[in-house]
Amino acid sequence: MGITARGVGLLVAAVVLLGVGFRFAYPELTLLGAAAGAAVGYAALTAAWRPRLEVARSADPDRVARGEPASMTVTVRNSGRLRAASLVAEDRCGDRAVPVPVLRLRPGRDTTVRYEVPTRRRGVVPVGPLRVTRGDPLGLVSVARAYGGTVPVWVHPRIHPLRAVPTGAGRSLDGRVDAVPHGSITFDSLREYVVGDELRRVHWRTSARVGELMVRENVDTSLPRIVVLLDNRAAAHPDRVDGVAESFESGCEAAASIVTAAFREDLPVVLLFVTPEPETAAPDATGPGAVGGGFTGGGPLDRLAAAQLSTADDALRAAANRLRQDRLGDTLVFLTGPGGRGDLGHVGALRGAYPSVVVGVFGAPAPTPAGAAGMVVVDAADGAAFAAEWDGVRRW
Repeated sequence: MGITARGVGLLVAAVVLLGVGFRFAYPELTLLGAAAGAAVGYAALTAAWRPRLEVARSADPDRVARGEPASMTVTVRNSGRLRAASLVAEDRCGDRAVPVPVLRLRPGRDTTVRYEVPTRRRGVVPVGPLRVTRGDPLGLVSVARAYGGTVPVWVHPRIHPLRAVPTGAGRSLDGRVDAVPHGSITFDSLREYVVGDELRRVHWRTSARVGELMVRENVDTSLPRIVVLLDNRAAAHPDRVDGVAESFESGCEAAASIVTAAFREDLPVVLLFVTPEPETAAPDATGPGAVGGGFTGGGPLDRLAAAQLSTADDALRAAANRLRQDRLGDTLVFLTGPGGRGDLGHVGALRGAYPSVVVGVFGAPAPTPAGAAGMVVVDAADGAAFAAEWDGVRRW
């Protein structure tokens, strides 16, 4: 509850009038002071009444690519019995307030407001809660309350079409690694027949020997497995335009494009960050271009929408050690900015664990030396340029 400047003045006047009236025995002044104090008390009681409002909101859509339109629909219903008078409501959409008309909302009635959600920048835009301010008719006291929850709108990075995809790595018994265009089916083991198995997979010789039907289990051992490592260190993206690291935004677009292309080709893909993502974010944390944080997304595009730069030191060395131990795939794609070119040796050392290593450098003032650290290096100004260069890379 807050008291306005008019309320403060009237309260001070009430105290002065009461003091002077009692001190010098002026009943008229005492009466005026009592009336002023009663007015402030009545205003406080009136503003303290809590209106019964129900708030429902829906985003259309709640996940959108950067620059595409998105809207929010907010419906406020008066579920009380009294008319909600002297109310001012506004909905929070990122860093701006959107007015919602509820001044004379009758019982059982509702009002609906639809407005556009800003999607100019990648990020998670929190919408809500509805802030309702109730005051008294004299404007002496006001009380602000929050109604409804907060709904996130996920603004994903732009996705650029990619045509080329990596090939698999077929490993022979002598240790040789060969490129396999689309993977290969390899015998893995035998198991007992289960109703529904195809008869053509029955291994008749073994079945005759053991006295029961046995079927072959095959696996695709050389299916390409892609690991995308996005450099989210602030030191790797030193340049800022209006407070935004454009090289990091380009890296997010490239990562989103690769992940989407892999999904489209039914290829296994893993998205990782140099600095691990925090399990929970502070309520006032913001990503580049976002106006709110604290939301946890599920898919890779949601994670890219919420990705933020980190100031962690020596994070790339730790990430490289984890990748060397886990061996999550056979194709490693490292996306960094101009400040990360001096650390490519850590990534080049992973060629023993990942036969194919591709590095994307965004926003560098000069071309990165070709074949640095034995890797394929792609210099690009932004995500679209990287997509064009990616289709031209044939070292898969």
